[in-house]
Amino acid sequence: MSDKPKLQQRVTEAAEAALRARRYVAPVDVLVALGWLTSVTVEDWRHGRTGPLAEALPVPEPKARAALDHLRDWARQRGLDPSEAGYLAGTRDKRPLVFTDDEVTQRAFRTHWVSPGLSEKQRERLEERQNKAPDLVVLVSVDNWVCAGCGVHWRAGVLRFMEDDASLCLSCADFDHLLFLPSGNAALSRRAKKESTLSALVMRFNRRRKRYERQGILVERAALERAEDQCLADEDIRARRRERDAERRAEQDVEFQAAMAAEIRRLFPGCPPDRARAIAEHAGTRGSGRIGRTAAGRALDENAVRLAVIASVRHENTDYDALLMAGVPRTEARERIWPDIERLITGWERPKDRTFP
Repeated sequence: MSDKPKLQQRVTEAAEAALRARRYVAPVDVLVALGWLTSVTVEDWRHGRTGPLAEALPVPEPKARAALDHLRDWARQRGLDPSEAGYLAGTRDKRPLVFTDDEVTQRAFRTHWVSPGLSEKQRERLEERQNKAPDLVVLVSVDNWVCAGCGVHWRAGVLRFMEDDASLCLSCADFDHLLFLPSGNAALSRRAKKESTLSALVMRFNRRRKRYERQGILVERAALERAEDQCLADEDIRARRRERDAERRAEQDVEFQAAMAAEIRRLFPGCPPDRARAIAEHAGTRGSGRIGRTAAGRALDENAVRLAVIASVRHENTDYDALLMAGVPRTEARERIWPDIERLITGWERPKDRTFP
């Protein structure tokens, strides 16, 4: 057990995970990892739909400043380089975003900590991304609403543009001349956006998952037509590239799953090799959304690997699924089968006298 204060320890763990995943650490990411902010809150703030981000924190500002101080001390100990991010709003005027009125805290929040191992070109690309305003966003409304410009009442499902606190229909927002290009063809979307003088992402809030999900993009008609011509011209080349990319991803998946299986065997010497491989293949399947595909999982974080093993034991070695099918609430079902899980993984944590083939 670490002798660091609890907040300092939590900040350190969050920062280490972010550094492993992206090779830089942003204060906002640490606050999200601490559970003080949600990704939806940050998304709304980045697009200028809320006031200062500090107002959304569930903790007093002195505690937030303490967390930023711990982050700064950790970064200096790790030899990271400071880089101040612009934080512009994803609005038409691209105004600077405000975290707090306190100038010292504001500067600390804007300071990102970057790995000194990045090349000059990598650092330039990173700084360019950090100082670029997010794309304009049009939302698929999930409720009935009224346009603040023309006063028309609209039903759920109609696109609307949020300008500060006001909802505008596409006509009042001057987006009504744009065409909707659904998600699904990455090359076409990328080229159409590049060709379009004015564009906007189309997002929808998923209430069940509590996050914004991309639905497509609004672009100019001429831009879409030029993008379609470009895609037709090099379809064969892109098809071959997709095949090579698929082969490379398959190789990477095999290597990652082998590394994860080895880490499972290191943490749980008593786990049979075949079972360790099966757990790694299941948890590390690309696009599955399982623990192995999270940033912590890809970094083979010890806690993430342990969670993958627990999840496997829960479904494969207990009555958990049967309890769920019988109508037992999920929380209660987990409590019932936890002793069985603990008994098995505790046995796996101890080296066995017998060897496995």
